[in-house]
Amino acid sequence: MIKTVLFDVDGVLLSEEHYFDASALTVWELLYSENYLGLGPEIFHTDVQQDEIDEIRREIFQDDKVLSFMKARGLNANWDMIYITFSYQVIHLLSQHDDQDKVRAWLSRDLDRGALIEIGHTLKETSIQLDFGRFIEDFERTDETKRGLFRHLDKLVFEKIGIETTAFGEKGVLWSVGEHVSQEWYVGDDNVLQSTGRPSVQTGKKGFLANETTLCSQEQIEQLFASLLEAGISIGIGTGRPELETIQPFGHLDWLKYFDADDIVTADDVLKAERQLPEKKSLAKPHPYTFMHALLGKGTKVDSVLETSLPLGNGSEILVVGDSLADLLAAREMGCTFAAVLTGLTGDKARTLFEEHQADFIFDNVLGVLDAIRD
Repeated sequence: MIKTVLFDVDGVLLSEEHYFDASALTVWELLYSENYLGLGPEIFHTDVQQDEIDEIRREIFQDDKVLSFMKARGLNANWDMIYITFSYQVIHLLSQHDDQDKVRAWLSRDLDRGALIEIGHTLKETSIQLDFGRFIEDFERTDETKRGLFRHLDKLVFEKIGIETTAFGEKGVLWSVGEHVSQEWYVGDDNVLQSTGRPSVQTGKKGFLANETTLCSQEQIEQLFASLLEAGISIGIGTGRPELETIQPFGHLDWLKYFDADDIVTADDVLKAERQLPEKKSLAKPHPYTFMHALLGKGTKVDSVLETSLPLGNGSEILVVGDSLADLLAAREMGCTFAAVLTGLTGDKARTLFEEHQADFIFDNVLGVLDAIRD
């Protein structure tokens, strides 16, 4: 009997399309803005309309094939997808530069914003070309999944440039650069400082926060939450969204009243936990930390969450609801029941993937959860 339901947010309750738009715009800015590589022939602008965003996203993510590939390999965080997509282009650009000593020097330092500007100034003096179409070809040659895709970037450096490096294999300064640009696009100028603790580098971004789209009607999802609570089932949130991007939309939608704040765990909580670890270790999905902390409550200390024995003895009483392989893998490690919903990036095409991984339930949308608790 199900006693607890833990929901992911993107692709389950709220559409993640704007996140993918922001991800594409981030890679585009890192490549073309003078604040970063500055490879664009024109002055960079932020006043982009949806048709231009669609065109940028089609080019960078190759009609979303790149996004679908990374999700199928268990990568779920948009910041990680941005990092890998942009880093791949950096490697491709550096492979076209003749001065290997200079490339080696760049790869031996932190790839911060200053380094990107320096690299961009040098590369613009040569004949270089971007190539978004070879991404999947170069990554299909590895069986790496999840964060192993970061390590594959270092292998590609050796294959394409002949230099051994660890510049891309771990989440470092360059990852943080992409994270901040992404937040600028998603939350807009008015919320960047609150979201990141840092001011905008490139102003003029309106953000997407006030334009969230629910994946069923607002009223239907409210009734789902109310029905679960009336049945004596506790509910929580385990999301890769930052806190601002979770709490603010939930407030606008009047959903917060259904949740105990202690049971809403976001990317901010995960990053805070990672900083407490002596070793560099990712706790983002598919690591079960996000859902485990939501289950145990935010008041639970990080060590206590990590030291909880898995799989859980009462895992069959806990239903994790997600739209990605990363969600499923986290639930499996917890020993929990998993309900897949087909409202994520690939829609009904994800059904085969979830069937192969033997999801306990597969629903067209989140409202199917009511069927799961009746079984």
